[in-house]
Amino acid sequence: MAHDMFDRLGTADAPRQLFTSTPAERVALARRQFFEEGVRPSGLIGEAVLQSWMRCTRTHADRQRIVPFDAVTPSRLHATLARNRELLDVARQELGQMEHALAGTDCRVILTDRDGVVVHVTHQPAAAHQPVLRKTARVGVNISERIVGTTAPGIVASTGQACTVDGAEHYFDVLREMQCAAAPIRDVTGRLAGVLDLTVEARRFGFDAASMVSLYATTIENRLLQAQSRDHLILRFQASPTLLGTPMEALAGVAPDGTIAWLNNAGARLLGRLPEAADERDVECLLGHDLASLLRLGRRESAQPLRLASGLGVWVQAHLKGADGVDFKHAVAMPALHASTPIAHTVDAVAAEEDCTTATDDEQTPHAETLREHSRKLIEETLAAHGGNVSQAARQLNVSRGTLYRRMRGWRESEQPQAE
Repeated sequence: MAHDMFDRLGTADAPRQLFTSTPAERVALARRQFFEEGVRPSGLIGEAVLQSWMRCTRTHADRQRIVPFDAVTPSRLHATLARNRELLDVARQELGQMEHALAGTDCRVILTDRDGVVVHVTHQPAAAHQPVLRKTARVGVNISERIVGTTAPGIVASTGQACTVDGAEHYFDVLREMQCAAAPIRDVTGRLAGVLDLTVEARRFGFDAASMVSLYATTIENRLLQAQSRDHLILRFQASPTLLGTPMEALAGVAPDGTIAWLNNAGARLLGRLPEAADERDVECLLGHDLASLLRLGRRESAQPLRLASGLGVWVQAHLKGADGVDFKHAVAMPALHASTPIAHTVDAVAAEEDCTTATDDEQTPHAETLREHSRKLIEETLAAHGGNVSQAARQLNVSRGTLYRRMRGWRESEQPQAE
């Protein structure tokens, strides 16, 4: 039966198009054509929902069955949270802002990992008119398409594309009172890291939920990209400087060898292409400026005008993230770079790698000495400004206290007289 239905869905037969006046009527007609008549309901529902229905038909034979939501054991909950700690850390601020904005609604903010397992959900009293959300909106519950059929977060986890699913567009009948909108969050490798979702039951959103969830998902993704960058020069750029620091800013991570390691969606659009081919990853080819020139931008706090290779004028801010995640806010660019040399070794910074070693006199260069002196001066001035408080100085420099202690211990050891 299912095989015959998919054969018919794949034909060019035009389905009966009846006049429908409401979205609910269009979905009802689509369900009848798809599930009862076995024809493609073209123009009645979105392609993402239709493809989800087709996937679900292969794995879920009974649309009327009760969807199982397994109990979440403490060990499973602990493992889920530990596995997604970085995602939760970078999303915490935006999740709080969303929940504050939605406090007067019945909407739930749900964050899942790449596999569709809930890692965060809005905490609110269980409402009598939300029987399904009472079961699903729990950390550790798997709401992937494989488990609960067609939903917005399920589709995003399967396709990586933002979408909304409204009412009877859900595959299972038990979810017909749900409305959800979801958007993807990608990591520095371009893979799906999580899905941000807004869901409401027994009522409509009453606002543009798709735009809201997309805005916050973009902000979380931008934070995650920067948090995961190691030894990258991070560029913020846009045609207008007022867009820097907003979800509309373009971001790029430049690797030590002068190639683009990653781009966010805004960056890809502004450059007009994704650096998918190896010969299209060169920063000078894409941006029109070499790495040394871009590193010099990191010496300025304010945005600087820059002309891209395409001729487009943009405003740029640059800052360097070290191999250990340290944000090098006071970088000094070096004129020559070797492809195998980490960027952090070519600029002045508060800290280098956690297990840094002292080079021999023969290995030290005048440039290296200058950088170390500048680094020491920066740390000493920051400590003096905070009355010697290492915790406060480390916070301002955006490094750990241990990093500062190791650096100061290294100074003391280097100043001790060497035995003959």
